[in-house]
This record gives sequence, structure tokens and C-alpha cells, in this order.
Amino acid sequence: MTATASGVRPSGSRQLAGTGTLLRFALRRDRVMIPVWVAVNALMILSMPNTLENLYATPAERADLVRDTAANASFRALIGPVLGDSIGALTAWRVGVYAGALAAVTSLLLVVRHTRDEEESGRQELVASGMVGRRASLTAALLTAGVANAVLALLVAAGLAGRGAFGALAFGLGLAGVGMVFATLAAIVAQFTQSARLARGLTAGLLGAAFVLRAAGDSASDDGSSVLTWVSPLGWLENLRPFAGERWWVLLLFAAAASAQGAAAYALAGRRDVGMSFLPARPGPAEGRLGTAGALAWRLQRGGVLGWSIGFFLAGVVYGGLTDGVADIVGGNEKAREIFARMGGQAGLTDAFLASMIGMLGLVAALFVVASVLRLHGEETSMRAEPVLANAVGRLRWAAGHLVIAFTGSALIMLLAGLGFAAGHGKQVGPILGACLVQLPAVWVVGGLAVLLYGVLPRAAMAAWGVAGAVLLLGWVGPALDVPQAVLDLSPFGHLPKLPGGEMQWRPVLVLLGLAVVLVAAGLAGLRRRDVTT
Repeated sequence: MTATASGVRPSGSRQLAGTGTLLRFALRRDRVMIPVWVAVNALMILSMPNTLENLYATPAERADLVRDTAANASFRALIGPVLGDSIGALTAWRVGVYAGALAAVTSLLLVVRHTRDEEESGRQELVASGMVGRRASLTAALLTAGVANAVLALLVAAGLAGRGAFGALAFGLGLAGVGMVFATLAAIVAQFTQSARLARGLTAGLLGAAFVLRAAGDSASDDGSSVLTWVSPLGWLENLRPFAGERWWVLLLFAAAASAQGAAAYALAGRRDVGMSFLPARPGPAEGRLGTAGALAWRLQRGGVLGWSIGFFLAGVVYGGLTDGVADIVGGNEKAREIFARMGGQAGLTDAFLASMIGMLGLVAALFVVASVLRLHGEETSMRAEPVLANAVGRLRWAAGHLVIAFTGSALIMLLAGLGFAAGHGKQVGPILGACLVQLPAVWVVGGLAVLLYGVLPRAAMAAWGVAGAVLLLGWVGPALDVPQAVLDLSPFGHLPKLPGGEMQWRPVLVLLGLAVVLVAAGLAGLRRRDVTT
């Protein structure tokens, strides 16, 4: 041990005391979250080779796809450059950027959950009072993210090994590398903020910046050689070139970035008190805007609503701008047209593409409504809800503030997505806005299920993420795999009319709205009758 001004500083081994116990505890807490997120990502990747083989069965068709994509800067910005015409290379191209982003999101959520979330709730102070080293919690959090990324890498490497063992290994390691870069980045951000919500938001914003840099670089170059692409960790993944002449040395970039950021996080963690941060939160007003439970809920969730709103509007602009060029990519490929028809209806190719992309944003909006509803669960389990309910605030009034934001916020982001589509496409403003808003009944059904789980079975509330993940997987992968319609109908989105281009059907829309109302009412009834977590 070495002497310090305040006493003694534990040696390195003692600062990690209890890491194994905390790791086992973290894995137990995340026994649902980690398998769901990893499974969704792995299934998205492993389902793609068969889909591509059905769509582009011959080398000539794949060569045409490579040529058309290389000439389309918008598609390169959205997905990345095509670096080979094998099924493995096309798989890495088609899902690489989004799989890497999903691995990054999983990692940052895990790290913030087991670091800043624990400090914000006060549980970390109790843990630190035992035989636990100063850096044990941070180490356990990073190891938890490492376990999730290692499992993803193993699944991808094993599942794609038949397409080329070296390419599959490179792709799996690259995805894990992206995940660990953002895990260590989240560990740094968590040292600067006192709010877990802000830590998640800032790290997600940095991920968004990485995506934008990669998109800008790929739009300017058809081989990933742009400087902007190399600045982004997502660009490193595509420049690793899985199945297209692997560049193994790119893995050193992931290792160096993760190591440097991890070292910085450890250094920062040793220079602050538990529960504090390098950027203290500004004290807020005790009355006025925060004089009601609804105002408090808005204060807690306004950052998330703003971030999702910006993201959906920009996504709408991008997808709307791609609409006119989709015919050049699909060309005369009948199987590709069939997939768009299953996702977006039997209308013309342009309307089918718009309907399918709007449907995809509707699926993502379900993630927003679940996250917003489960804010109630976070407030309760962290014991911040109890002081509020101890005042003249009833449970339903307290819950209503968060639920209004969840359900009206989902309407807002879908409306902004419609405005983005209209701005990018420049046509069919009314039909596009209607198509976006018609997604809301299905989004609200998923939100209603989250309310039901939280109100009736609070211990199983996090299973709402599993429901949202299953719905996302069915909507994203199901049509490409030619899943039977009876299975697709398990998702509320499978019953919505395919707009624009299709015929408006009010009956399923009204049924879904009624189901959402029933689910919310049942969840609130359960909340009134059960004990609040203490």
C-alpha cells in the first residue's frame, strides 16, 4: 500500500476485491436483458445469408447489386460500401453497421446500469461499505459487457463459419470490438454525470455521431477509405473487411481504443467520491415547473423525448430521400419485390418501400414507449417514487405523468418521422403522415403490455423488453425469411393496413386501440392494489 494525504490507498489487488461476486450478481440481474439483446442481434445477422441467397442466387445478380450500390451514394451512407460479392461479404455489408450499433447500445446500457445507476440509487454506497474494492464495480460492469459481446462474437463466428471461417471470425470479433469501445466510453461518461439517464443519453449521442461520420465518409467513397470513415468505430468494422480480404490489424484499433478508454475510466473512478461526479448536476427548482407529478415526469423524460424526436425526423429524411432510388437497386429482382410486398403491401414498388420503412420506424417506436413506461419501474426500484407518493400525490396521478409522455411522445416521434419522410421524398405528404400515425395503435399495444407487466408483475417488468424485441424481430426478419402469416400476426403490427398505397382498414386499428386501453387500465388497476417497492 502507498500513503496518501487522506490515509492509505489500497493496492491494486485490493481495489478489485469482490469483482467476481459483483460479476455473478450483474449476470444474474441481466439474465433476461443480455440473452434477449444478444439473440435479437445474432438472429438478425444469421438470418441474412439465406435471405441474400434467395434474392441474389447467381454471381451475375450479386455483381449487379455490387455495381448498383457502388454507384448510389445514398445507399452507401445508409448501409455502407459493398466490398465483395460473396454471400458472406454481402451479409457483412447488409447488417454490419446496424449490428455494430446494436452491440454498442447493449454495451453502453449494461455499463451505465451497473455503474452510474447503482450510484444514483444509493445501492453502490451500501455495496462499497462491505469487502469490496474501489474499482470492483466498474470492473464487474465492463466484464458483464465483455461477456455479452463475447457471446455475440461466438454465435456470429459459429453461425457464419460455413461462409468462410476467417471472415466469420473477423466479423464476430469486429462486432465485439465495437461493443467494447462503447462500453469503455460509457464508463468514462458515467464518471462525469450524476444522472444515469444523462450518461446513457450522452453515450448514445456519441454513437449517433459515429454513425453520422461513417455515413458521411461512405457517401464520399465507395471503398471505406474516407478519413471520416476511419474516425468512426463503425467505420473500423467495415474496414476490417470480413469475407473480403480481412485486415486483421484493424482489430488493434478496437483493442487500443478500448484499453485507453478503460484506463481513463479507472483513473477517473479513483479520483472522485461514490455518488459524485466531475460535472455535478445543476440544482433544479423546487416549485413552479416541478409543482406537479406530471411536470416532474416531463423533467425526467424530456431529454429522451428530444433525442428520439431528432433521430426519427432525420431517419425519415434519409429514408424519404432513398425512395426514388430504390427501383434502381431492386431492379427486376422479383424476390426482392415480394419481400417489400410482404412488408409494405401489394402497391407499387415506391409505395411498398415507403410502407415497409415506415413500418420499421413503427417497430423502433415500440422501444421508445417501453423505455418510457419502464421509467416508472426505475423510479420505484430506486426508491425515488416513495417520497413523491408520501405527499398529496396518488399512484394513478404519479403514473399518469409518465404514461402521458410515453404515449403522446410516441405519437410525436412518428409524426416527426412522417414530416421527415415528406421532406426527403417531396411527395405524398398527406398519405405519408397518415401511414406514420396508423402505426400508433400497434405501438400503444406494446406500451400497454409494458404497463400491465409493471402494474401486475413488477418483478417481471423488464420482460417488456423481451416483448418489444420479439416484435422487432418478427417485423424485421420475418418477411425476409418467408415466415408464415400466422406467425407474423402474433405481432400487433401484422394487423395494420399497409399504407401508403394500400386500403385503409379501420376495424383492426380500432381493435388495437381498444386492446391498448384495456391493457393500460389493467396495469393501473394492478398498481393501485399492490405494494410499492421498498
